[in-house]
Amino acid sequence: MAITAADVKKLRELSGAGMMDCKKALGETDGNIDAAVDFLRKKGLAAASKKAGRVAAEGIVVSVSEGNTGVVLEVNAETDFVSKNDQFVKFANDIAALIIKENPADVDALKALSFDAEFNVEQALSQLIATIGENMSIRRFSRTEVNGVAASYVHGGGKIGVLIGIEGDVDAELARGVAMHVAAANPRFIARANVDAESVERERAVLSERAIASGKPEAIVEKIVTGQLNKFYSDICLLEQDFVMDTDQKVGKALGNANLVSMARFQLGEGIEKKEEDFAAEVAAQISGS
Repeated sequence: MAITAADVKKLRELSGAGMMDCKKALGETDGNIDAAVDFLRKKGLAAASKKAGRVAAEGIVVSVSEGNTGVVLEVNAETDFVSKNDQFVKFANDIAALIIKENPADVDALKALSFDAEFNVEQALSQLIATIGENMSIRRFSRTEVNGVAASYVHGGGKIGVLIGIEGDVDAELARGVAMHVAAANPRFIARANVDAESVERERAVLSERAIASGKPEAIVEKIVTGQLNKFYSDICLLEQDFVMDTDQKVGKALGNANLVSMARFQLGEGIEKKEEDFAAEVAAQISGS
């Protein structure tokens, strides 16, 4: 029988599963709503959906590189315990390998990719949620492919992940050192040319007002501000920072003629509003299944 949009909507409301999963379930059950709900439950998809509203700010950041291609990926879960779960870690690494191979445009495109012979990525994630019992999400990824070296680094067991792309002749050990530097120094931009004009003008305004308020002659304020802006750039631009592996030189000088063209640094859970909850309450909530 024909599956209507109304049927899909009703099944989504009953099960909380995704639209494509609901459409497939109805197709498998000849449009029978009750049978479709059972189909989703057997697949673990309905159970997973019940956890979808719970905050997932823990998890793992994975960063891997293969020659000139690499990916940094964040997969979230509700608790730090899950970040050490073998199934969860394997899933994250399998997804990273899939991104390197298939180069999806974004997270939605990634979720639609085949994960194995039975499930796509979104369905495989739902299976994992049902198995482990926590809400999870594939939050973000960045992939680079360069005519040179892609270097990756993971710090703190998956708390911070870095991926950089360097074009030209560069030693792999040096490239990894630069990735480690990014993890430690957290630069906002690669070079001055990448800094947005709004940030520069805001900083210039603050520095100008400060110089004028300190009583500096107006004739030299501009020179003072220009000098202080150089310090501003050295704080936020990777190539102008003192290289943590050799503080006698800047990162740009250490790279020589090589060109650093991409940089991504993911810190686990950054920007996610975490629910404040004491440990006892967290455990009680898990035991009660809420």
